[in-house]
Amino acid sequence: MIGLALLALLLEAAFGYPQRLVDRIGHPVIWIGRLISDLDRHWNQPARRFATRRAAGVAALLVLVCVAGGAGLLLQSALLALPFGLVVLALLASSLLAQRSLHDHVARVAMALEQGGLEAGREAVSHIVGRDPLSLDEAGVARAAIESLAENFSDGVVAPAFWMAVAGLPGAAIYKAVNTADSMIGHRTPRHEAFGWASARCDDVVNLPASRLSGLAIIAAAALLPGMDARGAWRALRRDAGRHRSPNAGWPEAAMAGALGLALAGPRRYGGVLVEDAFMGDGRRDAGAADIRAALRLYRTADALLIGLLALILLALQG
Repeated sequence: MIGLALLALLLEAAFGYPQRLVDRIGHPVIWIGRLISDLDRHWNQPARRFATRRAAGVAALLVLVCVAGGAGLLLQSALLALPFGLVVLALLASSLLAQRSLHDHVARVAMALEQGGLEAGREAVSHIVGRDPLSLDEAGVARAAIESLAENFSDGVVAPAFWMAVAGLPGAAIYKAVNTADSMIGHRTPRHEAFGWASARCDDVVNLPASRLSGLAIIAAAALLPGMDARGAWRALRRDAGRHRSPNAGWPEAAMAGALGLALAGPRRYGGVLVEDAFMGDGRRDAGAADIRAALRLYRTADALLIGLLALILLALQG
């Protein structure tokens, strides 16, 4: 399934997922999200005991895995039996990747800061992060965009490509279902601490290999780009990644921070609540649109290295 992952990455990088298609039929993440919302509404009853709600969350996760994996397996089996079925399958699989959309969303933050100033930057960054935009100054907006770019390189690109290479469309679909469930219900809130426990723990596990690969890809990209600090990225990754409140996000964030000479993460405000976290990197906190542009160059190079690695593995297997 390495060929499927490679072709899907190339197609998504070239074409993305057209907005016209989103408007007409939606997107796999939207469909998964509707199922999660329905399960949450019907199975997560606040009046039930904590243990009962946790068990219901485990059952909901199993439903998600079975639906996503089953649909992926049926489509893959049917399409691979057809002429040119791999190309059609890769087009479908490319919808589970986010190379192009991630780049475009983060680039909009840089453009907003450059052309519209702080208020425009706050509005643009509010589409990609969950923290309070009004609490961010210009440097905070830039850091938030760079942190989102680093974390979503792992979650939105490397992880689905990894599981696609391992288990084809079913593997990528299952990963996307788990990751979407974590983003929707995997929070330590009174409503979701019990029901979302299984989704949050499962997401930690399925993202573990990709987060490590993402950090290494960013370091390798930094070594290829002038002005980037590959040694600083390696030092930051080794020193800081394990101190992040997420067991996975610290790897790409620390590598990105060290490569750019920044200090990312640290205390942040979500929904009016200050969340304490360790700093990734020991560089400057003063960031701007130019740093976002530099992070995007690093991202594009790391993504190209991922594609190149898959191509080399495929050639080696065929040889």
